[in-house]
Amino acid sequence: MRPVKVKIADIYVPTALRVPIDAAKVEELALSIAEQGQQVPILVRADKARFVLVSGLHRVEACKALGETTVIANLVQARKH
Repeated sequence: MRPVKVKIADIYVPTALRVPIDAAKVEELALSIAEQGQQVPILVRADKARFVLVSGLHRVEACKALGETTVIANLVQARKH
């Protein structure tokens, strides 16, 4: 898997992942990302004209808090039921 930059505005967060955000975790991640850059890509899957978040909500929120417009992501395949 090769990480790619994805526009945060193009990421859809499914209802199942919309858990309460831990502000302390977001702040800690934001500090780390500001100092070292984003070390762990989020996981997204392609869905027509957007990306669907699979994992990494707090990293996305941390990047937003830093004023970033993109986030590093790994593209994964949708599970077939």
